Amino acid sequence: MTENKTLPTGASVADFLGTIEHPVRRADGYRLLELMSRITVQPATMWGPSIVGFGSYHYKYASGREGDAAAVGFSPRKSSLSLYGLTYGPDAAALLDRLGKHRTGAGCLYINKLDDIDATVLDELVRLGYRHVTTVLHQG
Repeated sequence: MTENKTLPTGASVADFLGTIEHPVRRADGYRLLELMSRITVQPATMWGPSIVGFGSYHYKYASGREGDAAAVGFSPRKSSLSLYGLTYGPDAAALLDRLGKHRTGAGCLYINKLDDIDATVLDELVRLGYRHVTTVLHQG
């Protein structure tokens, strides 16, 4: 059974980011685009209508549910920046303790604005999250 809720669309990442109304959220989106592109060395791809993803991995649960997802990514939503793939690695908890103002839930990291957090810690979360998802989870 394959069940992908969010698939790569081929839509333009630049066009998507250009539509973000809030100026700080839009600027943070461009900053995350640069940061994740640099660290993952992967092209940015739109996953569904609002997630900018970098790389991908295939998952399969014991229930039989399986699909593909962005290895790491983000979405500049109205309420906060949602970052994906950064909380799974074995060192994520210690890094999150040093990140700054954030919250987590449902496998996501939520940040109000990038100026609220330590950029060096975010870089490391992206690096470790991407490595974990594309090597450890990919082998499973």
